[in-house]
Amino acid sequence: MSRPELLILSFSPIAGDARVLKQVRLFRDRYAVTTCGYGPAPEGVAEHIAIPDGLSATALNGRLITLHWYRRAYEALPAVRWVRAALAGRRYDAVLANDLEAVPLALRVARGNRVHADLHEYAPRLHEEHAAWNRRLRPFYEWLTRRFAARAASWTTVSGGLAREYERQFGFAPEVVTNAAPYADLAPGPVGDPIRLVHSGAGLANRNLMTMVEGVELARRDVTFDLYLTPNHPDYVERIRRHAEGSSRVRLHDPVPYDRLIATLNDYDVGVFVLPPVNFNYRWALPNKLFDYIQARLGVLVGPSEEMAHYVREHRLGAVADDFSAEALARAIDALDADEVRRMKQASHDAAAQVSAEQQQHVWETAVDRLLAGRGAAA
Repeated sequence: MSRPELLILSFSPIAGDARVLKQVRLFRDRYAVTTCGYGPAPEGVAEHIAIPDGLSATALNGRLITLHWYRRAYEALPAVRWVRAALAGRRYDAVLANDLEAVPLALRVARGNRVHADLHEYAPRLHEEHAAWNRRLRPFYEWLTRRFAARAASWTTVSGGLAREYERQFGFAPEVVTNAAPYADLAPGPVGDPIRLVHSGAGLANRNLMTMVEGVELARRDVTFDLYLTPNHPDYVERIRRHAEGSSRVRLHDPVPYDRLIATLNDYDVGVFVLPPVNFNYRWALPNKLFDYIQARLGVLVGPSEEMAHYVREHRLGAVADDFSAEALARAIDALDADEVRRMKQASHDAAAQVSAEQQQHVWETAVDRLLAGRGAAA
């Protein structure tokens, strides 16, 4: 009997998407995995359907949105239109759809509606801090969620806060698969003098990264602060670069490829992330960088974001600032000393295996295995 056919669909460059790549690696040896996404084929898949670069899955037609013609607006998205044509006439035993935009297409090509929806964000409140987005686009994403995501056979998302909101608003209850990093066989390094702080991630203006920079500058403790940022908002990143050029503490670096990131971070002492809760997803964020810091055997210093603070306190990984201000971050930095940082790094070492990706993926494995257990029962 041939191996079951599993489609992993994502409007992302899959070979560089850490979360989706974990799905590929989990299933490629067990099932005939086809991937559909941007960029080159991930290693080991049976087939890759490459969405042409430049075709957007989010550039909605404003006129159609204004008229509330949501189905037409969705089907008019260039990437959706292309994928729909590319998958025409195909059927898969199951589909693992990543993010909300992929779910309607997954339901079209999955035999018996055997779709697992991995919802990386709470899409209906993605940019709720912008009044125009909240007024015009939130109803569209609510429609997509109610009309399509709720019809999937199973669901996962990245944090408990998001899962609870999906259940409260739409009646389905995702399980949680965190953005944990794969286990890294590393040891904590010696504590630097000065203490070496680091942040890695997206250079987005609404993350208010300058608050972290200002907190470091305000601190009395002798520290350095290195940032590895992707240029999502180039003007904002350039503002940080100009500040760093005049600072004795702050240095801005180009982003590091993910397969080198953990080893790069291992050279530091404390990973920092203070994320102001400007929208619902930020309030409940449990980002991959938290887990990167743990695998890199760093101490962790965060703002009082509910999910991140819970992890830091539960595993005694480091410190939680009193609020999201630069002043609160400076106070938390000033409370550090070499002995405390050494203890924090050891706590990350002790927790690394327990919170690794390998301990999370059984949720996907169980969900997809359950879908494929009935292969052939529905066409």
